Amino acid sequence: MRRVDRREFIKQAASCGAALALGGPASARSKVNWRERRDLFPEGVASGDPGPDSVLLWTRRPFDKGERRILRVEVAEDEGFRRVVAQAPAPISQASDWTARVLVGGLKPARVYWYRFTDADGNGSRVGRTITAPLRNDARPVHFAFVSCQSVNEGKLNGYRRMIFEDERARPEDQLGFVLHLGDFIYEVVQYPEEGNTRFDRTIYEVARIPDGGKTGNLHYPLTVDGYRAVYKGYLADPDLQDARARWPFVCIWDNHEFSWQGRQSIVQAGGEPQPGQTVKVAANQSWFEYIPARVSPPSGSLAEFGSVAVKNVKIDKWDGNGLGLEPNNLAAIRSLITYRALRYGKHLDLLITDQHSFCGDDPTDAEGVGKIYDPAFNGMFSEEAMIALDAGRAFDGGKPPADLKFRDVCIPNPRKETPPRTILGTDQKAWFKDRLLRSKATWKIWGNSLGALDHRSDPQNLPAGMVKNPWPADTYAMVGSNDYGAAYAERKEIYDLVRDAKITGFAIVSGDRHSFWAGYAAAHLPPRKFEPVGLSFVGASLASPGTMEALEHRLRKDHPLRALFLADRPDGGKPEWTNNMMLRHGVRSCLEYAKSFDLKRARALSNPQLAPHLEFVDMGGHGYAKVRLTGGEMRTEFVCIPRPISRSSEPDGGPIRYRVAHVAKLWGPGERPRLEQQVLEGNVGLSI
Repeated sequence: MRRVDRREFIKQAASCGAALALGGPASARSKVNWRERRDLFPEGVASGDPGPDSVLLWTRRPFDKGERRILRVEVAEDEGFRRVVAQAPAPISQASDWTARVLVGGLKPARVYWYRFTDADGNGSRVGRTITAPLRNDARPVHFAFVSCQSVNEGKLNGYRRMIFEDERARPEDQLGFVLHLGDFIYEVVQYPEEGNTRFDRTIYEVARIPDGGKTGNLHYPLTVDGYRAVYKGYLADPDLQDARARWPFVCIWDNHEFSWQGRQSIVQAGGEPQPGQTVKVAANQSWFEYIPARVSPPSGSLAEFGSVAVKNVKIDKWDGNGLGLEPNNLAAIRSLITYRALRYGKHLDLLITDQHSFCGDDPTDAEGVGKIYDPAFNGMFSEEAMIALDAGRAFDGGKPPADLKFRDVCIPNPRKETPPRTILGTDQKAWFKDRLLRSKATWKIWGNSLGALDHRSDPQNLPAGMVKNPWPADTYAMVGSNDYGAAYAERKEIYDLVRDAKITGFAIVSGDRHSFWAGYAAAHLPPRKFEPVGLSFVGASLASPGTMEALEHRLRKDHPLRALFLADRPDGGKPEWTNNMMLRHGVRSCLEYAKSFDLKRARALSNPQLAPHLEFVDMGGHGYAKVRLTGGEMRTEFVCIPRPISRSSEPDGGPIRYRVAHVAKLWGPGERPRLEQQVLEGNVGLSI
């Protein structure tokens, strides 16, 4: 692909309203009287969405007085700024909370650059490092990391410290090109240290005091742009997050917590009843735009400021056939910032990034009467058959939905037999995604989304008689969780069928949100239906946020009749082993045997082959990050798992590693099945395989 010339770059920059700096041949040493004052640039620097000849640069320099100021940004080929290639003014304003975004073009592809910002008095930001993308025909390997869920309110980001430590010591050709952040960059729900008990063994760390916000229990949450800004500033005070953003360009998409814990579209929900929140959604979008450098178009048409969107908080009473609220304020709020987009990175990667919350329909399990066919004795499990019917609505079984849903002897009218299938993506975004997938010519087509897509399944129908008072129905699998693609069966099938029918190879998903590590296959159905994998699917663990196993260790009663399915208590009184991983991968019979004998071979001999052919690895207690290496013939995904990050490590490497495991797949041909192989590189993966 040819380089973009000056005229084309200026046209592109104008289309997104960017302040721009156009690079050229390296000149002499910088003449700017820069002196580092990190205290005056308290959130550091960042870069985002790299192209082969351009990248977006960011900083924040607050002032006490005035409405507008001008910074100067410099870009150099060396850290000492002896070979400066670009410099330009960087406007900041009180209206944008003093944040700057500058699109720098005219750069060389696949090249490391250094950048810094300086104010009129010579006070300078720290120096940042960024990297441009390779040209679209460049066949060199692609390296990136993916991360998610970084609650610094009750954890520390040792994973970033480990990532930086290893990358600094890697060969240049093996270093990461960018970090893909799959959401929950912030948690809008904030606890104040002095207000109550901590969760588990966690410490509540100070993040922010939220002005004019809401509160549920001990959780404070923002309702205005100033509230969201306070949370971003609190998160960006973390030194390891600052160092990571200063080392690599980030490519980001939001999850739920950048807006509202249980919200969707412009509906706010935080532990209570849903409330109209159109003004809150706009505030959340504005603060994301201000603090996350991304090639998106705000309402103002300029990257200098977000602009204004006049909306009111109005209840949504009318919905279209795909669950989109047609109330005008809702539409204006969710369309105030479109963040789904694509990144081409060399010959081998098309990264398609989607927004899972702004356009999604309602959760099918919220429908009337569904709670009657749920048994809390099974610790979150729900009938898989009922979930498939609820999700598909009137499209179930080719348009023949059941009139009733049953669980044991309980029967309820099917509340969704007249509704369309649930969508997470929404009509317009899904059409864009499918079109980009069909048109992609890259070796690997990777779907970056915040929500896991692997089925969370178990087989309680195989429990021995008498273990529970009311047995699980025979021949009925259980599933857990209804709010991600693991339960969005109909929409997931629509996408996977497209991949199959169009004979698309190299399709893979990377996601987050589940606070756990998963590796397996993208498949529309599991046995007894036809199992037909069309790609790979991975979920990265949380960087800091608490996960399932932490909750089970602290909350699952010792005398719970199903405890052995989740935790195996050792006779010597040692830390319980995480049989939950084994249940998801091998089934309840394996769990019960292991909890009795602690003999892994005997336990795996009882594995249920029909339960989870889609899974190769699952660790419901993992923390850390994942690294990906792509070549013309292979995708290698490495999980780097660290101990529970309750406190900040004092070690330069971020502390010890629990394990490092690689999942390797050769590129498959049309009609072939993908195959993953595991390589445990260090540490102990426990019951995850």
